[in-house]
Formats: sequence, structure tokens, C-alpha cells
Amino acid sequence: MKYLKYISFSAVLLLSGCSSFLKEYSQDTDYVNSWKDLNETLIGDCYLNGYLANSISQCLDNQYFIHFLGDELVESTDSYNNLDMAYDGKEKVFGLYTWQARSGQNDTYTGYNVENANWTQCYKYINVANNILYSLKTVPQNTKDEKLGNLKVDGEARFLRAYYYFWLVNLYAKPYVSSSASTDLGVPIKISEKVEDKKFQRNTIQEVYNLILSDLTIAETDLEQYGAQPSIFRADVSAVRFLLSRVYLYMQNWSKAAEYAQDVIDAHPSLLPLNTLKKGSAFLSSSSVETIFSMGGNSMPSFTSYEYKSFKISDDVYNLYSDNDLRKTYFIWHNGNFNGYTKLAVAGINLTIPEQDPSYYLNAYSNPWKFNQAEVSDKFLFRSAEAYLTKAEAEAYLGNEDQARSLINTLRSFRYAPGTDYQVTATGEDLVKLIRDERERELCLEGQRWFDLRRYGVCEKYPESKRIVHPYYYYVNRNSTVKTKCCIFVLQPNDWGYTLPIPQNVIDFNGMPNNERGNRTYTVTQL
Repeated sequence: MKYLKYISFSAVLLLSGCSSFLKEYSQDTDYVNSWKDLNETLIGDCYLNGYLANSISQCLDNQYFIHFLGDELVESTDSYNNLDMAYDGKEKVFGLYTWQARSGQNDTYTGYNVENANWTQCYKYINVANNILYSLKTVPQNTKDEKLGNLKVDGEARFLRAYYYFWLVNLYAKPYVSSSASTDLGVPIKISEKVEDKKFQRNTIQEVYNLILSDLTIAETDLEQYGAQPSIFRADVSAVRFLLSRVYLYMQNWSKAAEYAQDVIDAHPSLLPLNTLKKGSAFLSSSSVETIFSMGGNSMPSFTSYEYKSFKISDDVYNLYSDNDLRKTYFIWHNGNFNGYTKLAVAGINLTIPEQDPSYYLNAYSNPWKFNQAEVSDKFLFRSAEAYLTKAEAEAYLGNEDQARSLINTLRSFRYAPGTDYQVTATGEDLVKLIRDERERELCLEGQRWFDLRRYGVCEKYPESKRIVHPYYYYVNRNSTVKTKCCIFVLQPNDWGYTLPIPQNVIDFNGMPNNERGNRTYTVTQL
């Protein structure tokens, strides 16, 4: 269809540079004949459709960088074979992994890597959604099919626009605090399809959240009327309510968060009993009884590679699981000092290597998943388990501790070995801390931890900001396995590094203010 090609080409052309992140392309509505045309555009140009990438440079274009910011991943120096070399991608995420003043900072402090790809990509999808919503006003709405089709496209476009703005404001602005949200700077809002010859400034966090809630409220009405979607890769009313529960949780509107989480649980109550899952099969999949919505790719097995210059799941995360918790072995492959990600299925072909063999992870997960498409995302994924966690946390803050414990115990009953004691009896702050730990165990490397750490720091009930330590190793040269020194970087509680910088090119072009920055110091250990 000419229209689809026209939109795709124009969006890429005009959004390739950081300075034009909000520039609109001119849309010729002669190419739009019905809601079906816009529905195809929605699929091809607005949903985040990602394949498993085999390099970090590719992954950065699809928001994978979020995993390097928190406490889930640390650099690994383990390798079953010193001749095997991982990708050199760790140098490209140095500025993020070590919380530099500019996220594109290279590891030699001689320049900067690309740092605007994720910002630009999100605004690209927002621009497509804006034009789809505008074009909907011009298509026929006479028959029942046309009316339902318009509701479908309108609802999905608003859901996606809200999702991308929610993503942006929680990366490039402070966490939501009701007392200051109306003055704290968020991200620029652009919802018009028109070309505007102006420089954009940052809207407040409250204004961005108001837009998100407005879009999701309309989307909820639209998609409830439309009905079921053909697959989990298209947003339905449950996906909208799921996102609403997450938004209200971040806003500390506990009653609304609990209400929408319960709506999701009512529609999707099922949880997967880990003791029935065959070892090596996928915990995360499109066919799982827990999966509600997903888009994008999943490259975690490639990042947690049992090779030099790669990353591993931190020991702090691994040690959070008790030995009776089946997630410890179903989510993580542990060998010596290495912890690998195993929420996806074994992808090795004709794999006969014993799981205890040091080469198992590379052959079963890391190498084969570099060239395969993952069914579900590692960050844009809605699962029923998260709805249980959201409602439990909200009820605990509201003082409804019996409900909170019941929800957590229900989830844990599907995660622990049969016959073991998984019951939670904690109260007060201990209960909240347990729920937060349960989120970390359950949602490991699903794109939630960095956002959780940020919002815990400003939480009205039991605020908690964590000190995170990241080691970064230097080698004799790019092709060497011989380490020369280790630099230790620390993110202190309530550090300015908990909020990402606005990309420098965006600041330079628009003149908008940056977030608070400082100098990131480190200690050195010679090796």
C-alpha cells in the first residue's frame, strides 16, 4: 500500500536527527480510505516491533539500555574458555552503566557515543500516533464495522502514545511527587499533527501524566466497546487497565492502582505453576497463561553471556531467592561466579551438553538467541503476576495487610517447591519491604527494576533509596582477556544519576534545561 510506505519513509527521514525529534511529516490523507489503512499503519509504524539483536548498538535503538542502570546486571569476567570473546558493546553502554553526567560518555573520556536514539525513537512512534489520530477524523464511520474499527484504532493509538510518554517521563524526568509534579520538568508534549516551526520546551511532569491518563481513559472506553483482540501483540482493554494500574502506582494513588490491578486480575487470574514447567522450556512466552500484552524484542541471553567483557545477573539478585524458590533455578543459570538469564526457552539446536558443563549457557542460550526472534519482550511485557504484585503493594500502603499478604501468598504458591513454607506473615514496613523484594524476584530483567528503584526513593510510605555498585574492567586492548584495572562506580542514595540527562543535541537545538548533573567519581583497583 503506497500510504504505508509513505508514512514509514517520511518518519525515518525526518526523525533521523536529534534536533528534529518532534518534527512532523506532512500527511497526504488521499492515501487514507478507511480505518483499515490506519490499522495497518498502526501495526507497522507505531507498535515497537523488535527482533533479538546480536549487538548492544542495535539493542540501544530499542530501549534495552534500561537494564544496565540498576542493580540487576554487573560486568562479568567469567568465561569457560579464555579464547572466547564477547562483543565489545560494554564500551557503548559505559556512560549508562556508570551513571555519567552524559549517558553517551565513552570509557576513555575522549568523546561521546550516540545518546539520543531512544529519545528519538519514542518520539517517532508518538508522531505516528498523532497522525493516525488526526486521520481518523477523515475516514468513514457509517457502518457498524467502520465504527468499531475506528474505536479499535483510536484506542490502540492512544494507548501507545500514553505508553511512550510514560516511558519517556520516567527516564528523563524526576519520579512523580504530587507536591512538586506541577513544577518539576518532564518531557516535551506534542500531540498535534501539524508542522510547527518552533523550538520545544519541557512540559511539567504533571502535564505529561495528565496526558497519559487522558489518553488511557479514552482508550479504555474505546477498547472495551471494541472487544477482544486477535493476539497478545495488540492492546486490548485489559492492557489499558494494566498500564493504568502501573501509572497510578507510580503516582502513589494507591486506591486507583489497586482498583485497576483488580480489574486485570479478574480478567486474567491465571498464574503458571513453576513445578509443572519442564526445565529448559520458556517461562516467558506468547502462549503463557500469564501473558496479557507484549511488544518488542528480548536480548537478555545475549547480554548475560558466559564470556569476558559481558554481563551477568548480580549476586545480590541471585541471593534474593531461597533454595526452595523455584525461580532461583528456572530464571537463572548459576555456575561458579556466573548467573545467566533463563526466562526464555533453551534455543540450542540438538543440545546434548549437560547443564552443569561450563559451556552449557553459551550453547543453550547466549549464542543461539543472538539470531532468533523472541516471542515476548524483556521490558514491554504485561503479565498477570505483576497485577498481583501491584495490588499487594497498593493494599499494603493502604493498610489492608490481610489482602496484601493473601495476594503475595497466592503468587508464591505458584513459585515455590511443593511442600515448602512460602507463607508471608510480615506486617508494616517489613511487609512492604518483602513485597518490594518479591517484585525484584518475580520481575527480574523485565524492565521494571530501574523504575521501581526511582519511585521507592520518593515513596510517601517507607521511602528507600539504594546504594548500587558497578565494577568496570579495562583490558590490555580490545582483543585481550588480560585485565589491567577495575574502576568501581557507586550510585549513592538519592543520587542525581537516578534521572537520565536530556540528550545533549536536544538541549543544544531547543535550548531546554537539562536535569541536574555532577561529576561521577570512581575508585581504581590495579590488577
